[in-house]
Amino acid sequence: MKWKQQIYGMKAYQPGKPIEEVKREFGLSEVVKLASNENPYGFSPKVRAFLSDDHSNHALYPDGYAQELRTAVAAHLDVKETQVIFGNGSDDLIAIITRALLYPGVNTVMATPSFSQYRHNAQIEGAETREIPMRNGKHDLVAMLEAIDGNTSVVWVCNPNNPTGTIVSDDELQDFLNKVPSEVLVVLDEAYFEYVNSSDHKDTLPYIDKYPNVIILRTFSKAYGLASFRVGYGIAQEEVIAKLDAVRAPFNNTILSQKVAILALADQTFIEECKEKNDAGKKQYIEFCKKHNLDYYPTETNFILFQVKADSDVVFKEMMKRGFIIRSGNALGTPGYIRVTIGTEEQNDKFLSLLEEVLTEQGVFA
Repeated sequence: MKWKQQIYGMKAYQPGKPIEEVKREFGLSEVVKLASNENPYGFSPKVRAFLSDDHSNHALYPDGYAQELRTAVAAHLDVKETQVIFGNGSDDLIAIITRALLYPGVNTVMATPSFSQYRHNAQIEGAETREIPMRNGKHDLVAMLEAIDGNTSVVWVCNPNNPTGTIVSDDELQDFLNKVPSEVLVVLDEAYFEYVNSSDHKDTLPYIDKYPNVIILRTFSKAYGLASFRVGYGIAQEEVIAKLDAVRAPFNNTILSQKVAILALADQTFIEECKEKNDAGKKQYIEFCKKHNLDYYPTETNFILFQVKADSDVVFKEMMKRGFIIRSGNALGTPGYIRVTIGTEEQNDKFLSLLEEVLTEQGVFA
């Protein structure tokens, strides 16, 4: 078969292990997944009530333009409906952007370590990827700017960044955007936007009017707790959205996903409650790291990346044996670290107690 040459040697995205698989492998009756940064508190009670009494006709195609959801999101953000595009999760939007703008002969600039799908999709399209190492755990925007040339088509800024949880300050970001050539699309991936506390991170929506070459990506998969419904959205100027919309697959959001996203968006009280609980959980991990002198990245998300002073894969497997699925830093480009989704207070307490046991066995703690 005449496969694209660039897909040889590529591997599919590897998500965290499924709960049922871990139960079978280790003979466990209960497993907690803290690997994929889902909301441990689920989704809005309004969504739950709707799902218990839903009578949607799933034999029909959904509204391919997602008009009702579009109206709700545009009103929530105070933007025009024509400034919004929807995807089957943010991953779909990343694929749409790369399909529209990347091809052999152009390049794309991104930080490393960062979300793997930027590089993955760029490779599929045959574009050159320029990965700029982070500096002190943050995007090195100065070096990223230097990497941009006449053949650069897309720049990715994951803010807050996955897997480090760190942010680019508003001052740094605006200085960067002022210098990026206008023909280069800058993607601000803000999947964890709702969890940010830092005053250095401003709402970036005003950038859309100021910078015609900016698109912001957000999602219902994280704070809204709708990961399995797969709804992501992008905001940009109308001309950018129109070009990308031509690449979007028809009917890429289901009838059900559109309905629940509208309900979830309307329940901002639930989002605030989740954020408060996440902040408390974050403190549990930071206190653990300080107590044991373990390095950690200052996170503005619902996960934390921290040092274990041991083989990340060993810690990953030992915690899995004990009923917790996490991510090994070896898989994220951060060996010697693990990335853990911040769970409920009870989950965090149990996890940290078991982690202390594992690290003691590994000789990290005396």
